[in-house]
Amino acid sequence: MYKNIIFDLGGVVVNFTPKDFLMDRFMNKKAEEIVYALTFGSKEWEDLDRGDISRGTANRIMLENAAACGRVFEVQAVIDEWEVILKTNQHTINTMCKLKLAGYRLYYLSNIASDTMEQIKQRDFFPLFDGGVASCDVHLLKPDPRIYTLLMQKYHLAYDESIFIDDNKQNAQAAYNLGITGILYKNYRSFDRALGVCGVELPDARGMRSLIRKMKREQEQKAAESQAPQA
Repeated sequence: MYKNIIFDLGGVVVNFTPKDFLMDRFMNKKAEEIVYALTFGSKEWEDLDRGDISRGTANRIMLENAAACGRVFEVQAVIDEWEVILKTNQHTINTMCKLKLAGYRLYYLSNIASDTMEQIKQRDFFPLFDGGVASCDVHLLKPDPRIYTLLMQKYHLAYDESIFIDDNKQNAQAAYNLGITGILYKNYRSFDRALGVCGVELPDARGMRSLIRKMKREQEQKAAESQAPQA
């Protein structure tokens, strides 16, 4: 029986569609491909997710590379505006609330830069998570099996009691190879169907908002207690 549901963040819990973003901005396939390679698809972006480089340094290198091929204007636009794509996926949050109400424990496992992770932590849904691992904190990226193992060991999770959801096929496959049930996220309808195939039943949606408020209050209380001076 499954007890733990593990979520990728970008592309599952929050939207992350960089190619759509570039298409809306430039409407030129060649420009989109070049700018993608200079930004979202660059080594610097990967280094950000791995926690090996700061945002400022990454931006500087990306702009230097852009200058070499005459794409500074486009890359600067991406640097300035790309975070607008990180909208909360409300369908996923609704499902997370239902899972929480049903007694499942929720975790995150994400390739994500440290500044983006800090932004995500401020969102109302974040207290739904019982824990998680961000790539920037452990200097490992999915689909490296070590990052999955770190999460499982950190929270003492059983592989055969866990489901992992990711919008990247390689990442979902890597979880499956370790004995975790992997679900490839395509859209919220197929996601909910996949959970049903796994025998995960979603309860009625009533109480979701109050659940988020309750967990946010608990998180704030814990934060306040951790900052209180010791007697």
